Amino acid sequence: MHIRPFLLFTTMVFLPLAHAQGAETHAVTAASSQKTDATNKTNNPVPAAADADYVIGPQDVVRIDVWKETEISRTIPVRPDGKISLPLLNDIQASGLTAVQLGKAIHDGLTKYLTNPEVTVTVTEINSRRVYITGEVARAGAFPLLPNMTVLQALSSAGGFTQFAKTKSIYVLRNDAGKQVKHPFNYKEVVKGKNQEENVLLQPGDVIVVP
Repeated sequence: MHIRPFLLFTTMVFLPLAHAQGAETHAVTAASSQKTDATNKTNNPVPAAADADYVIGPQDVVRIDVWKETEISRTIPVRPDGKISLPLLNDIQASGLTAVQLGKAIHDGLTKYLTNPEVTVTVTEINSRRVYITGEVARAGAFPLLPNMTVLQALSSAGGFTQFAKTKSIYVLRNDAGKQVKHPFNYKEVVKGKNQEENVLLQPGDVIVVP
């Protein structure tokens, strides 16, 4: 048990974390008054437009650092039920919270056992925000959903169309309140500057189908 005079949560800090082999990695840090080393680095840079208000979701990976408490500090994935498990605290809700909010929740829980614990939370991998591209494209699969990503931008990640692609008949499948909704996307028209309303902002879980 360590005694420290105070804890002050400040603002969110973006770290130049990265993604490995197509899994985009963002960093959103809840920093305490004590500087902590949160340098989970891989090979490729993340986009600079990461959202400071990013809300943690299932399958995201978070780094919990409690100053001078190595047995509690760890990197841990968020379970499908939205919770993580930590020593002393057992299960704690992570999904639906920002890094700052999760850091405060951990801090508040640890005050029963430690005096003014200094907590830093870093989101090291964002796996809950993905879109899917299937059909007549060079590289089908799951892709990281970047901030303000449109259908056209997502398609550019798929390596182009095959010779059989019906680019006038592309559509986005979206789960809306439990119902699957189909949004048409005419690639040839959109790239000409027409029908721009079809180039919608994507949401987590959207599936782009290229027939």
